Amino acid sequence: MYKVHCINNIAKVGTDALGKGFELTDDANAADAIMVRSTNLHEMEFSPNLLAIARAGAGVNNIPLEACAEKGIVVFNTPGANANGVKELVIAGMLLAARDITGGISWVQRHADDPQVATLAEKAKNRYAGTELAGKTLGVIGLGAIGAMVANAGRSLGMHVLGYDPYLSVKYAWSLDRHVRHISDLKEIWANADYITIHVPATNATRGIISRDAIAAMKDDVVVLNYARDVLVDERAMAEALREGHVARYMTDFANTNSTQMPHAIVTPHLGASTKEAEDNCAIMAANEVRDYIENGNIDNSVNFESTSFGPLTGPMRLAVFHKNIPGLIGRITSAVSEANINIENMTDKSRGEIAYALLDLGGQLTDEQVAQIAAIDGVIRARAIRK
Repeated sequence: MYKVHCINNIAKVGTDALGKGFELTDDANAADAIMVRSTNLHEMEFSPNLLAIARAGAGVNNIPLEACAEKGIVVFNTPGANANGVKELVIAGMLLAARDITGGISWVQRHADDPQVATLAEKAKNRYAGTELAGKTLGVIGLGAIGAMVANAGRSLGMHVLGYDPYLSVKYAWSLDRHVRHISDLKEIWANADYITIHVPATNATRGIISRDAIAAMKDDVVVLNYARDVLVDERAMAEALREGHVARYMTDFANTNSTQMPHAIVTPHLGASTKEAEDNCAIMAANEVRDYIENGNIDNSVNFESTSFGPLTGPMRLAVFHKNIPGLIGRITSAVSEANINIENMTDKSRGEIAYALLDLGGQLTDEQVAQIAAIDGVIRARAIRK
């Protein structure tokens, strides 16, 4: 029986998806896998028994990826599972910015007890009327699962859409509305977009992508939407641009001591992926990734190892080996299998940086002692036998 430890609240529909052969445990040290949402695991000591960590969400800044790779712990995330929830909040953000709905609501609340509220409302409404989205230009930075959905939604609302993504995948390229114009220079978005929305992960290359210079190059009265990560925006420069009136609105899902003090900012408390549907989708996807890896050795949607899949285990045994990416080591592993008089029926070995993952379908079963001998080979990080 495999044990799974849940950190944070993981939707029951997800833990149920683990199925037979799995049970939940409150003891992280006894767990074969951990399922987590937003808790910071950087200071956590991982048990030698831990095989996998599944993040029920897209961002993995809360998980020490390199340290996990060095221990042969596969880290999964759930790209696209929460995309629709984030997309809908981005559209809500654009509408809130365009129509000053929050300002109008506040006015009504202030005058709720006035018997002349209906007459006063007719006189006050022009202050909150705003503009329409149709005909405006939307710049989308990042055309992955969320960005592609937002771009298509913008087209459905009658907007002109500019999309920027130097790493656009074939999958998401095919999903884009044909009228979304893919551009290769961000300056085109700065110069032309009325609304700019960011949908990229936080990396060294993307931190501060909305920089002081970028903001200065934007159109007057631009609306900037950040439902990805707060570190993507130079918040000091954004606050100055809002005070000066260059940026009309800053819409962000990240409440911090900077954003909450900005004039003309509408800040939500990290609601993007918090719909019931998104939480269920993420939990189910994470559970399926954990189950397939533990039962079959397959890796899909890992952020620290390459995707590897042989499908369901049908033969007598599958051997999963994490090892250092050094010359000759894979030969020593296969030689050990051959010396046990076992035929290798299928094999793959994929590396990412200094560490590789080998998956071998065998025609017979190695003993536990033989697997331990492979695990003891210099340069092997972990060897695991998966048996029917």
